[in-house]
Amino acid sequence: MPIATLTNLSIAYGTDKVLDQIELSIERGERIALAGRNGAGKSTLLGLISGNVIADDGSLWRADNLKFSTLSQDLPARTDINVFDAVSGVFDELGKQLTEYHHLTQDDSLDTDRLAQLQAALDHADGWNISHRIEATLHRLSLDPEAPLSSLSGGWLKRVAIAQSMVVEPDVWILDEPTNHLDLEGIEWLESLLLDFPGTVLFVSHDRQLMQSVATALVEIDRGRVTRYNCDYTTFIERRDKARETELEHNKQFDDKLKIEETWIRQGIKARRTKNEGRVRALQALRAERNKRLSMKELKLQVDSGISSGKIVKEATRLGKSIDGKLLIKDLDLIIQRGDRIGVLGPNGCGKSTLLKLLLEELPADTGSLKTGTKLQVAYFDQIREQLDQQRSVHDFIAEGRDYIAVNGKDIHVVTYLNNFMFNPDQARAPIRTLSGGEQNRLLLAKLFAVPANFLILDEPTNDLDIESLELLEELLVGYDGTVLLVSHDRTFMDNVVSSLLVFEGNGKVQEYVGGYSDWARSETSKQVSDSNTQKSSTSTHQERKKQKATEQKQLRDLDKLTTRIEKTEQELAEVNQQMGEPSFFEQSREQQAATYDRAAALENQIVTLMEEWEILEARS
Repeated sequence: MPIATLTNLSIAYGTDKVLDQIELSIERGERIALAGRNGAGKSTLLGLISGNVIADDGSLWRADNLKFSTLSQDLPARTDINVFDAVSGVFDELGKQLTEYHHLTQDDSLDTDRLAQLQAALDHADGWNISHRIEATLHRLSLDPEAPLSSLSGGWLKRVAIAQSMVVEPDVWILDEPTNHLDLEGIEWLESLLLDFPGTVLFVSHDRQLMQSVATALVEIDRGRVTRYNCDYTTFIERRDKARETELEHNKQFDDKLKIEETWIRQGIKARRTKNEGRVRALQALRAERNKRLSMKELKLQVDSGISSGKIVKEATRLGKSIDGKLLIKDLDLIIQRGDRIGVLGPNGCGKSTLLKLLLEELPADTGSLKTGTKLQVAYFDQIREQLDQQRSVHDFIAEGRDYIAVNGKDIHVVTYLNNFMFNPDQARAPIRTLSGGEQNRLLLAKLFAVPANFLILDEPTNDLDIESLELLEELLVGYDGTVLLVSHDRTFMDNVVSSLLVFEGNGKVQEYVGGYSDWARSETSKQVSDSNTQKSSTSTHQERKKQKATEQKQLRDLDKLTTRIEKTEQELAEVNQQMGEPSFFEQSREQQAATYDRAAALENQIVTLMEEWEILEARS
């Protein structure tokens, strides 16, 4: 049963037509993910559906008495009010009464007269049901009602925002990048929350695994057009790519026909005397159609990898660090070699950013030692984010007032360089504050990649990027000649980019694992299965459902992924073996030689493990 129908809906900002005569119907209970490039109109479409944005043309029908709630990207401010007050505040006057009642019951000097007045008011306004709903929501989200917002990390503030948006029990829940600021545990918890939500869900996310697990349909916004796909995310990608191939082929045939007609119209005088007026009108129609065609912009990422660094990039020995009495890192031994692509995993507040700052030597270690290799050129993504001045123009931020920048030894005009990152000339002149969150992140990447660097350190580089930008960033990092160290909660991104992981396991322990996120998750599952022989555990219904769905999906696509991973690992092993066969290898220290031998052994073990997994999957398929 539809709850909303959009018919011939159009909206433009100035001369830019964001949505052009779109048609869309939304059914009750659906979980729809919106897909499209940054600036395509995803937020505009959500605003139209919720009634916060008015269309220029067309009609919008919504079912009566629909209750909408929106989870925006903005976090609650870090003020001194507590979590209960922040969540009850969404109920306006009733929320104020609940907040006052809550504080009075916590106060030793009880004002019984005022308490009686509030009890009467809450009785009349059905306030007790709202109070119980708030308490149940906070309990479900593991939030301490008395904790001041000023004491919470970004991840816990995100949970407060989620509580504020879901406590009203909406019929339609709209979420804009809900995984931002959440760690892996929080993202998996959010998946379960959305799968159990009884109403309709509309969401925008760059987290491909979240879309795969949660979405029952996808709606793509592309050049003002809206296309609905009733399938999961993986199938959507296949169908979308096929549709684009068909479009490209159609455009090629059209352009070939137009070229023939243009050649004919330019023939000599004799030909023009016998010209067919119908054919002339047809040519004019072809020209008009070609002028209306909206070509898809292409993101062209390139990175200046600078000079080659030494073979050893960083070497940590028994490194330790505590902050405010909390042990974050204990006795870490780590060797980062040229060409490594290492991911860092762990919950919010565990010490991931601290580790990056230790390796950058921005923080001193409490214990242990750190050696830095030679010829290092470091680019740190989080540092560039801090330099983002919202008042500066995009052009000035990239080129510091110059018209040309040097990339890979070549001078490139700033506007041309920005065009490679899908910024048009008007955006190049505009202040940064006019860009969307995803566009600002793309601008940060443009700044990062303009600097010669052989060691990229990336702290959450995927936030707010659209899917195609993510895929291109993955491709660039996989082919990058230098060394990559990155922190990300994007599981698919980790799987596709990194060759090893540093995992924070608690109590200061940081463990290294070969492979990506899925490899680590499987090893963790194996540990849990082993532990369950002695300790029985229970699993909730939504967890079972999610696990079953994920298993079915993985059987369809893991064979291809495993084959690619095996090939990459074999290639990496061949490179390591070649290093060990060079005379210069034996000029290294014993520790460096031992590290290389250990790496070769780890890669060999990984290949054996991957082949065993491949054989199992092959037998099942």
